[in-house]
Amino acid sequence: MPNSKYEPAHGYMTEKIQLGYISSAIEGKILPLNAHRMHEIVTLLAPKSQSKPIQFWQLFSILGPDRIVRIVHNFYHLVFQDEIWFKASFERVGDMSHHVRTQSSMWLDVMGGGLKYHGAEFRLNFHHQHNALEVMNTRGAERWVKLMVQALDGSEKHMSEDPRVRISINTFLTHFMKKYAVDFGFENIEVFGATNAPVKSKLNFLNMTDASIEALSEPDLREGLIGRGVDVSEITDKAELVRKAKNL
Repeated sequence: MPNSKYEPAHGYMTEKIQLGYISSAIEGKILPLNAHRMHEIVTLLAPKSQSKPIQFWQLFSILGPDRIVRIVHNFYHLVFQDEIWFKASFERVGDMSHHVRTQSSMWLDVMGGGLKYHGAEFRLNFHHQHNALEVMNTRGAERWVKLMVQALDGSEKHMSEDPRVRISINTFLTHFMKKYAVDFGFENIEVFGATNAPVKSKLNFLNMTDASIEALSEPDLREGLIGRGVDVSEITDKAELVRKAKNL
C-alpha cells in the first residue's frame, strides 16, 4: 500500500495533542529539541521511508477512515463481551455502535482525519469525568489495556503492511494512558507494545562552536559523523572524533 494515500487534515484536537506529545517526547529524549521545527515530525503526512517512524497524527494518511474505524470496532466488540463490572459502565452511556462512533471520531480527529470530534478536549474530559469515571482507575485501566492489546493483535489486516503503524498506535495509546494516569491518579500502565524509537536530528557541526563539539559524548559524535557520511569504524579515540567533526 503506498504511503500517504489519504489526504489528511487537522481536526479539532490534532494540533494541541501534537504539541503536547512533542513536548513530552522531547523531555523523554524520544524527539530532539528542535522537533517542533522538523517538517517530517510536524507534518500530517507519514514519511515514505520505513526507517523513519510514523507520528500518530500521520496515521490517517496511511490508514484512511475505514481501517481506523474497524480497529476501534474490534475493541468495543471485546468490551461488550467482557465481564459485567467492566462493560456496565459503557452500556450505561450507549450501545456498541455509539461507542464505536464516538471513539473512532476522536481517533480520526487526532490522527489527521479532519474535524471529526466536536467539543475536542472539553468533550473528552467531560466523558471521562462523568461517564467513564467508574473505570478510570488502576483496575479499569488494566482491563482496558488488556482488551485493547487483544483488539490490536486481532486487527493486523487493518494496519496495512507497514510495520510502523502498530508501533505508532502503541505510541498514541501510551501517550493518552500516561495523561489519564496523572489526571485520575492511577498507576500508569504502558504495556501496549513497542513504541516509536528515539529520533535524532543530524548534528550540523558547521554551526557548532569548538567547545560545543568537544562537549558532545562519544556516541553522539560517532552518530553525528556517520550521519554526515564519515567512516568512523576504525576510530577508537574521542579526540580523533572531535578533530574529524571540527574539520568538516
